[in-house]
Amino acid sequence: TGKGVVVTVEQLTVNDEVRYRITDIIGDPGDYLGVENLQGSALIAGHMSLNYATIPTISVVSGRSVGIGAYLVRLGKRVVQANNAPIILTGYAALNRLLGKEVYQDNSQLGGGDIMCPNGVTHWGVGDDLEAMTTTLQWLDFVPSVTTGSITRQPLTTVVEDPIEREVTFAPIKAQPYDPRHLVTGNDDATGMFDKGSFMESLSQWAKTVVTGRATLGGLPCGVILVETRVTKKFNPADPAATDSAASLNSQAGQVWFPDSARKTADALEDFQHESLPCFIVANWRGFSGGMRDMFDEVLKFGASIVDNLRTYSFPVYIYIPPFGELRGGAWVVVDPVINHCGAVEMYCDESSRGGILEPSGVVEIKFREADLRELIRRCEPTIRKLLETDPDEAKRQETNLLPRYSDVAVHFADLHDTPGRMKAKGCVVDIVPWAKSRTVFYHKLRARMQEMELARKLVVGGVSKELVEGLQVVKQMRTDMNSTALSDREVYDFLQSAAVMTTIEKKVASAKAQELSTKLQDLGALREALELNPGLKEILLKALSN
Repeated sequence: TGKGVVVTVEQLTVNDEVRYRITDIIGDPGDYLGVENLQGSALIAGHMSLNYATIPTISVVSGRSVGIGAYLVRLGKRVVQANNAPIILTGYAALNRLLGKEVYQDNSQLGGGDIMCPNGVTHWGVGDDLEAMTTTLQWLDFVPSVTTGSITRQPLTTVVEDPIEREVTFAPIKAQPYDPRHLVTGNDDATGMFDKGSFMESLSQWAKTVVTGRATLGGLPCGVILVETRVTKKFNPADPAATDSAASLNSQAGQVWFPDSARKTADALEDFQHESLPCFIVANWRGFSGGMRDMFDEVLKFGASIVDNLRTYSFPVYIYIPPFGELRGGAWVVVDPVINHCGAVEMYCDESSRGGILEPSGVVEIKFREADLRELIRRCEPTIRKLLETDPDEAKRQETNLLPRYSDVAVHFADLHDTPGRMKAKGCVVDIVPWAKSRTVFYHKLRARMQEMELARKLVVGGVSKELVEGLQVVKQMRTDMNSTALSDREVYDFLQSAAVMTTIEKKVASAKAQELSTKLQDLGALREALELNPGLKEILLKALSN
């Protein structure tokens, strides 16, 4: 056309007159009118997904985010959403036109904080832009300035100061639910394990049976995953567009993984890995919820995702069973250190914790039924054995009276198979760490472990080792060769920073590079001999290179 708009036409002859029917309007080459816009959106989405996989990402939603904008927010994973800044796919007016009636009142009803915070899209809901940027700066405090795996951080806000050498004074009480955040932050005058005032919780309104966030331990940034011990409520809103829908409020028991909280745990591990954070999982789960509704809601899929993300975690992970906590059945399986292929995960427990397949009462119900208890009573009670011969009815009555006592003994006997002593003896936990000493112990362990892994990464980059786990084995062998295996964690950190260790690392890297160069030279020598023996081969190679 005269304006440069490209169209395709089909020639027709009507009553001996030539006419043209437009079949496609391509438009001007500089126009973006249809699917090319969608392709551009897909290009942005692909790069946003790549960004999350490559560097730590965060999105601050300070205004309406629609369509591809909403997808970009989700692809960046971490979201700070201000009030009156909805995240939506389609505006409420367009939906009302589609439905043919006034169903929705505004965009906040579709994607405001009341929707996006409880559904796990928004990590932090804030009041205004200033609070949004403050929250972003607080998150950046936990993120390294470069993505090289270095343990160093550059705080952007006020540094939290808290003595390392102090006891943890907040103590859970047996059989009493408590706020798991107090394990991190303390409560009133009682202190928690991490630096006071450093805990930054995320996704607080979603999947409340698990608590996730970030905190510092002696100034070292860490990811934290906690277990809610109290009963929580999950709210499912009614959809105004569906007249037959109704809001529901479902109770969720503490110490149990549900589909949403299993996914929250898996997502937290993925985020912490991308942020190069060590992770503490204060494990206090009795198992997964395996009812019909939860199986339908994909609890199995999200539980498996925990394994997937823990397997590839390449920074220190500490699984710790807290005071009077328990880790049982499938809940133990998905966080056991043997899952990790990088040698990064270790498990510890408190003196009063428990770990096993079933709870002791469940074991007794299966392995020590009433008939077994009665047989035990007869073996241990001579008078009842005699009564069986003279008065069986009286013997049975006395057996029945003794059943509760013997049942308690059986439960205690089963419980003795789940103790920290047995877990350590079987090599399932590294050590028993008293809760009161956990802050000091884990600070020195973490500092030494991070230094150890940083050296292992240097060995991988230098070509000494192919995988991180191999690098850790080399560092471990170095400690053996240099007679430093009996050092405390505090001494290990100093040892790994010593000039002797650094010199040894440099020699190993130099040796690996020399070996690599020697191999390449040998390959070149073999090529030269081949060329001398086959003159025609030289011409073939030169021709191939020129093409």
